[in-house]
Amino acid sequence: MENMDTIELRDEYIKLGQALKAAGMVGSGVEAKIVIQDGLVKVNGVVEYQRGKKLYNGAVIEFEGQTVKIVG
Repeated sequence: MENMDTIELRDEYIKLGQALKAAGMVGSGVEAKIVIQDGLVKVNGVVEYQRGKKLYNGAVIEFEGQTVKIVG
């Protein structure tokens, strides 16, 4: 996995939709909802359909060739 970005946790977890926005992978919450519902986002290698999925330290998000790791 090349050039993996990270998102620093401020709380115990971050929700998937918020993480996509924080990483700059999507421009809005609406866009996040659409790409997640369309099955375009993977969490830890598995397609995730819940925008509110809680991501904890160590979780890895993949979308459109970008990979982001949650750290905290």
